[in-house]
Amino acid sequence: MGRVTERRRVVRIRGGRVAERSDTLAGEEPMEIRVGGRALAITMRTPGDDFALAAGFLVSEGVVRSADEVARVVYCAGAEDDGAGGRSQNSYNVVDVVLADGVPPPAPSVARNVYVSSSCGMCGRTSIDAVRTTARGTLSDGPRLTPELLSLLPERLRAGQQVFDRTGGLHAAALFAEDGTLLDLREDVGRHNAVDKVVGRALLDGALPLDRTVLMVSGRASFELVQKAVMAGVPVLAAVSAPSSLAVDLAEESGVTLVGFLRGDSMNLYAGAQRVVLPEGS
Repeated sequence: MGRVTERRRVVRIRGGRVAERSDTLAGEEPMEIRVGGRALAITMRTPGDDFALAAGFLVSEGVVRSADEVARVVYCAGAEDDGAGGRSQNSYNVVDVVLADGVPPPAPSVARNVYVSSSCGMCGRTSIDAVRTTARGTLSDGPRLTPELLSLLPERLRAGQQVFDRTGGLHAAALFAEDGTLLDLREDVGRHNAVDKVVGRALLDGALPLDRTVLMVSGRASFELVQKAVMAGVPVLAAVSAPSSLAVDLAEESGVTLVGFLRGDSMNLYAGAQRVVLPEGS
């Protein structure tokens, strides 16, 4: 199975001094997602939490919304040569999600069998109308949060990034309870993959919708991340960096509280400010 990290030799230059050393890199490998044996998409990801990643992907696409709609998730034969001229071995880079009886397969418009890079997210499904038609139900009123509580989340997310500490090359997504308790944290080379892993784990644990939680991401807040929050029922999305204009549009349309530039006690509220308890007189 692919590794989360790999070692490589590098030439290090510091202050004019040159030395050769070993460096730790974040792993990145393709993973094909199938539904009932039929290819749906290929995504570049950091190996690990693959079943959760596949399940979260299907939540984002509106294919499933609860654990009882998934019969099982399995690795399929994704063979690679063993390097010794012998039998090939399973690369564990092909995951098949078998839906429960009666659950319809993905619509042809969803099944695209295309490459999805670790940076671009759900390419080709970037309209607010598409999210409105696939989202099921409306977001709950959700928690009421103070700026003081929100200000604690980036440090708690950063403290949980174990692989980032070793590589410096991974995004993270963390799910928090409304009192700031860390519920789950996943890392990946793709920020959208990290979110899918969190959402997929919640789906497989029977915890959807995530209507009393806060989703925190280590990078920017793009359209596809707001889309994933909506599909998982997450009412609050916070990011340490900036949102895009379309992310703000979708957050306003869908009722998501969108917090950007969350760093210490500084933050911007781009949408859904009603869930944040502002100081009196502000």
